[in-house]
Amino acid sequence: MMRTKTIRALALGTTLALSVGACQTSNMSGSETVGTLGGAVAGGLLGSRFGGGAGKLATTAVGTLLGAYAGRELGRRFGDADQARASDAEERAVANNQTITWNNPQSGNGGAIEPIRTYQDSSGQTCRDYTHTVTIEGKREVARGTACRQADGNWKLAS
Repeated sequence: MMRTKTIRALALGTTLALSVGACQTSNMSGSETVGTLGGAVAGGLLGSRFGGGAGKLATTAVGTLLGAYAGRELGRRFGDADQARASDAEERAVANNQTITWNNPQSGNGGAIEPIRTYQDSSGQTCRDYTHTVTIEGKREVARGTACRQADGNWKLAS
């Protein structure tokens, strides 16, 4: 029952955020769209942990809206050129099992991808955990990921 209410509240909050953001989608870059959606989901999940009853619905909606806004602003500062450089560096770091740094002189943004651990998963596939530290306008964020080698030798993001 509580899980159903949380999911319903999260869905409502996400719908609200997307409705508000729909007015601007024609001007949004891919990074802004991803940032908005990711922020909305994260904010909604965080907001759903507070309040009770109608209060939980309100905190979920507010969390979703604030998360969408924050995500969009972060995405706006992390443009398509940054995304391309970061993705290329991430692929090289994982494939070569070495730390790779990247930067974009136009935006001033940059980052470093550091492979942490290589292992065989339960199906025998080679996987690699890594961290990706990104600096956007002087603020550092750290993301963690896992990529696994496919049968054709390419690496695919698993999480």
